[in-house]
Amino acid sequence: MNTEIVIKELTFKAVRSSGPGGQHVNKTSSKVNVSFDIENSKGLTETEKNKVREKLSNRVSSAAVLSISCSDSRSQHRNKALVVEKLLRLLKKSLRVVKPRKKTKPSRSAIERRVTSKKKNALKKSNRRPPSVE
Repeated sequence: MNTEIVIKELTFKAVRSSGPGGQHVNKTSSKVNVSFDIENSKGLTETEKNKVREKLSNRVSSAAVLSISCSDSRSQHRNKALVVEKLLRLLKKSLRVVKPRKKTKPSRSAIERRVTSKKKNALKKSNRRPPSVE
């Protein structure tokens, strides 16, 4: 993934937002929506595009556009920086290859430790019971 090309391909839109800002929020557009067209991106290879579409399928529209918004700050410029950072982090996370888990079995000493602690706990609880009348 070429981050510089991806950043150039982003489409920004500023809208009015709820959140911090008091009455100021009613007259300024501080919320930033960013759209990233996955299909027409030159910053991603075909395999990367497929991975992103698959991993982020719940966030990608039917037209293969990924949209994210940010209204954390009162400043439009700060929100723009935050949303770009958020988008890049999301893309990098979706492109990360997960190592397959190697199956292992517990060692003999670990099994013995577990069994002895269970027996000790059972003995402790049995000592709490009232004595039987026989």
